[in-house]
Amino acid sequence: MWKIIAIVVVVLILAVLGLAMTKPDSFRVQRSATIQAPPEKVFAQINDFHNWAAWSPWEKLDPAMKKTFSGAPTGKGAAYAWEGNSKVGAGSMEILDASSPAKVLIKLDFLKPFEGHNTAEFSIAPAGTGASTVTWVMYGPSTLMTKVMMVFTSMDAMIGKDFETGLANLKSVSEK
Repeated sequence: MWKIIAIVVVVLILAVLGLAMTKPDSFRVQRSATIQAPPEKVFAQINDFHNWAAWSPWEKLDPAMKKTFSGAPTGKGAAYAWEGNSKVGAGSMEILDASSPAKVLIKLDFLKPFEGHNTAEFSIAPAGTGASTVTWVMYGPSTLMTKVMMVFTSMDAMIGKDFETGLANLKSVSEK
């Protein structure tokens, strides 16, 4: 009996790994929103990690999260690290490029619960008089762990809703 159970478990593990190997080597998640605020105002919210507490969807998941700011106060070279509960994990971000008021490029390193090294990009474009269209993209390589998770769900399903929440929060903060 134990031998049959062991064989079934091994076959299931091999099947999941086999399916994981068919998943793409990279991923991309993207969401956009129109905000009734000029690009400069929206850019200021994104370009300064100190402002993220007001709109980031993950900040509210752990009010006791430890945050560390370093580097430049805003823009290129600004850095932010966090360590929190199991919902937010631990990691760091650094702004690699900031082109006011149109783009912020961020190096994003997750340490917990799973290690991952990705890029986040915010593009801000004028959308009529005094409005902006903000596009939030995250992309990166699909590690073996990512591919295994993608057997059961997509990266888009895992974090797309968080992007939508974050953009809605950014809209609320920017439109005040």
